[in-house]
Amino acid sequence: MRASTALRQSNRIQHLRRSARVTTGQWRRTLTYWLGAILVGVVAVSFAEAADWAARARGRLVHWNPYVMLVIIPAGLALSTWLTRRFFKGAQGSGIPQTIATLHIADFRLIDRVLSTKIAFAKIVLTTFGLLVGASIGREGPTVQVGASVMHAFSRLLGTSNVTARRGAILAGGAAGVSAAFNTPLAGVVFAIEELSHSFEQRTSGTMLTGVVLSGVTAIALVGNYTYFGHTDVDVPIGTAWIAVLTCGIVGGVAGGSFSAILIRASKGIPGAVGRFIAQRPVAFAACCGLALAILGLISHGASYGTGYAQARAIIDGSEHYPASFFILKFLATIISYCSGIPGGLFAPSLSIGAGIGGWIEQYLPHTTPGAVVLLGMVAYFSAVVQAPLTATVIVMEMCDNQQVTLALMATSFLAFGVSRMICSHALYGALADRFMEATQKASPPPFTKTTPTAPATETLLAREETKS
Repeated sequence: MRASTALRQSNRIQHLRRSARVTTGQWRRTLTYWLGAILVGVVAVSFAEAADWAARARGRLVHWNPYVMLVIIPAGLALSTWLTRRFFKGAQGSGIPQTIATLHIADFRLIDRVLSTKIAFAKIVLTTFGLLVGASIGREGPTVQVGASVMHAFSRLLGTSNVTARRGAILAGGAAGVSAAFNTPLAGVVFAIEELSHSFEQRTSGTMLTGVVLSGVTAIALVGNYTYFGHTDVDVPIGTAWIAVLTCGIVGGVAGGSFSAILIRASKGIPGAVGRFIAQRPVAFAACCGLALAILGLISHGASYGTGYAQARAIIDGSEHYPASFFILKFLATIISYCSGIPGGLFAPSLSIGAGIGGWIEQYLPHTTPGAVVLLGMVAYFSAVVQAPLTATVIVMEMCDNQQVTLALMATSFLAFGVSRMICSHALYGALADRFMEATQKASPPPFTKTTPTAPATETLLAREETKS
């Protein structure tokens, strides 16, 4: 009996020791991920401050002499493209398609390249530089890839080998990036479910939710509890006011669907002499894009430069009224900026274009509150571009701190989504991610081919992605 009792006590002690080791390891892992999420918030806020500084510096330059942009933008885009191709292959484009692709790529050596700290650093610096010289780009898409890179780096630091856990960290980083960039925590969660992963897995939901909360709290602690476009107190009551829902949903859906279709077609390559010129002389092509952007900027009196945040906010609060030419020129400037191959996102310019559409439509709908029509135009165009209606609804709702228009926003968003689908059958980010995956499969060596660890597939994939952007 005594021997049996001693054996039970010994087993119990061993069990407690193993449990203590597991608990310690779990807490170490949890605290490391928390630190990563906080760092995402710090980086996102710093990125936002750098982007705002670039916008102010560009504004002073345009005010001094608007014609100087005829030199600055072509030279700036050419330099950015050269730096990207020469030193930072894989940094071009939005960053969201790459993040989506890394959630499905099996080769983690390739994921380590796409989500490296070098690429994340280049994404921040080159996007800020693009905003400085006047490209029509945003910082929110790059922030998604930067957030995914930060969380992926912490996952590697922990030596995580479980595929689900590593992908969960990437997903959490991308969602945390959206949360911190817009100060929209709910939108970060919805974006991760609807756009990044297209699902909600119990095994990764805790990491994602914690990352979103911590990055959001960090952003609030650093810059305060702000709303991206301020507070709007408008409503769209059921009745004749809902004509705006139909109008904005259809117009925004057509415009956003056309935008996505153009970019997807451009990503597949342009045929003929123009396509050969782009492939053989990418830096010269970027300079040509810069010249086109400068001309558009002169026509729009500088309104087509940068993110379009100031113009969108002015349209929403009614302090400025822009003609229809504003959203048309911004539409063209954003397409040209993306096709040039420089790093930069689409979120902020899309919101600006949508606000311009709403501001143009509201003058023909006097029975509806003007500010409400602007919000409907914004959510319609944004939903049509990304083809993620829930994400678009939540982002616009949180950015304007207005829950009164939620039903109208959702109805407009889903209508625009349906119209966009008729024009462009594939979602923009999903289509670009599919192209990324296709390049991976074609570049992968045959199963029975002996290859070296350096994987030429990586170089081929990044080159293909660079060409398509």
